[in-house]
Amino acid sequence: MIKIFYRQGPEIRLSRKLAELGAVGRENVLWIDLVVPTGEEKRGVESFLGVEIQSRAEAEEIESSSRYYEEDEAIFLNTNFLSPSGEEMAVDPVSFIISGSCLTTLRETPLRSFDTLQLKLQARPEEFPDGTHLFVEVMDKRVDLDADIVEILAKEASLFSKRINQQEDINEEFLLNINQLQENAMFVRENVVDKQRLISNILKSRRCPKDPELRESLSVILQDIASLINHTNFTFERLEYLQETVVGIINLDQNRIMKIFTFISLLLMPATLVASFYGMNVTLPVADRWWAWIAILGFMVLLVLSLWLIFKKKKML
Repeated sequence: MIKIFYRQGPEIRLSRKLAELGAVGRENVLWIDLVVPTGEEKRGVESFLGVEIQSRAEAEEIESSSRYYEEDEAIFLNTNFLSPSGEEMAVDPVSFIISGSCLTTLRETPLRSFDTLQLKLQARPEEFPDGTHLFVEVMDKRVDLDADIVEILAKEASLFSKRINQQEDINEEFLLNINQLQENAMFVRENVVDKQRLISNILKSRRCPKDPELRESLSVILQDIASLINHTNFTFERLEYLQETVVGIINLDQNRIMKIFTFISLLLMPATLVASFYGMNVTLPVADRWWAWIAILGFMVLLVLSLWLIFKKKKML
């Protein structure tokens, strides 16, 4: 699917037909949004821009250090948009191409930030003179959504903390859930740092417009990202502390169980020794008396009670 936003006088028009690109003229095209494009749509846009558009597989394989690069005709930016999906994070790769005053985006799934921007673009066309302004608006909305994700992670960490304080369901599954939340926090941090790198490169680029308002907006986004990184780091450290606490609680429970088994074994050891002596097939004192079993049983109970009192007196119970 292709969406072409172009200027016609003071208004922004929307076209979904690839054939209209040539009729509109490159100087009037503001944004080309490709969502799971067909081969024909992709080749048509490449011919219109004079650049090669990466496939999704190529965009996913690009290393984090190479997600931003420039050519003679355009700036290429690749990043991932995250969204919560059950216990894990869903990853949606998005590619941006800034060629002159035109922004081209390539994605595989519908994204709320793009839908919001398209509505705003048609309602307030005067706020978006070129494709760089559109890119800044997308990143601004995306950082806001990342902040919501970080807030969700922080709330989940608080819930885990409350469950630990209440000693509720502290088991192996609980520990695995904390570990999964840690993985999500690290994933979010990596993604936010990736956006920080892209925006920093845009600011340093000679192709970036000198508009002071635009550059200020980029600087504000960088400040927001820096605060998100700090918040994510705090959440990760908190989860690490909770994980250590859970491991400590589990170890204490295991030690308590081992202590009980050890205590029971020590209590029964003397009685077991007496029983083993009188269980031998030899003649022993009072073994031939009718009351022998009563005396032996009483002696065994006395030994158990004596050891129990000794342990209790020494506060070892």
